[in-house]
Amino acid sequence: MQSKRTRLLLPELIRLEALIETLPKAVKASELARFSSAGQSFPSYLIELATFDPAKPTLLLTGGVHGLERIGSAVLIAFLESLLQRLEWDHGLEHQLNQLNLLLLPMVNPVGMANHSRSNGNGVDLMRNAPVHCEDKAAFLVGGQSYSPRLPWYRGNPQQPEAECQVVFDLVRQKLFHSPFSLVLDCHSGFGQVDRIWFPYAKSRKPLPHLAELYRLRQLLFDCYPHQAYQFEPQSLHYLCHGDLWDYLYDESLQSGNLFLPLTLEMGSWNWVRKNPFQLLSSLGLFHPVKPHRVKRVLRTHLTLFHFLIAATTSHQHWRRAMFPRMLRQEAMALWY
Repeated sequence: MQSKRTRLLLPELIRLEALIETLPKAVKASELARFSSAGQSFPSYLIELATFDPAKPTLLLTGGVHGLERIGSAVLIAFLESLLQRLEWDHGLEHQLNQLNLLLLPMVNPVGMANHSRSNGNGVDLMRNAPVHCEDKAAFLVGGQSYSPRLPWYRGNPQQPEAECQVVFDLVRQKLFHSPFSLVLDCHSGFGQVDRIWFPYAKSRKPLPHLAELYRLRQLLFDCYPHQAYQFEPQSLHYLCHGDLWDYLYDESLQSGNLFLPLTLEMGSWNWVRKNPFQLLSSLGLFHPVKPHRVKRVLRTHLTLFHFLIAATTSHQHWRRAMFPRMLRQEAMALWY
């Protein structure tokens, strides 16, 4: 357990470790790494809702890549809490979770969270640190810069990725690449006034090879939940950047023979600021809701999306078998490119 000071800095870690202490036998918690800062040590936990089986499809939910965007971690921990409560009585959920590997990595960058910093303890932006270079002109600074760790969006040394990135790389390579189908949802905040679901590429405006599958996934979400308010789109519609983790892993996955689809949830935090401009006085204000009722609203808003992704992962063979890839790709190209 952490010191009193750490507990004050990381309430998400307090809640997560409290849940870990009460996990049922079927649910496994592993400490993948520890990261140090200012004489303190911060663990990175992986939660597996059942014993991993490479023959099953896999859904990985991640958060806390950017330390200022801690609402992503809070949303995942709240979802885990909900799942654990339901597993005590909901046999239907238990059966569903036995059909896939459900993994949660709620705090990728705990040092950044403790330091109220977007970057990790070395001043590196983990979403600009992968060894992949933008094929077109990257956005100035925002797209990744190599000038100084004192400035945001610092890339570090992509040829020697940061330890936090390496944890994600190893996890995806060891588990997701061996599954016949895998999805990732990486939870962020801080862009725009609406919630967006982004997919690669961030390095290029070119469409990725599995555009038809992503467009079909969008169709399923919008058809099943017509009143949801997500924008589902390639990140490249907004800006291009170097070193995107999911670009790098997606391209690597093309050699595995299995389908790996990474998504990023960008929670529209500008809307929280619009309703409460005074929260900009806080270091977290641009990226995290401050008012308690807004925090609660965000914690429950994305539960439907998580359960949809569980169902889509479990039933991937059914919806993929019914696809018409050429037609779907044409529709996707007309919509996004």
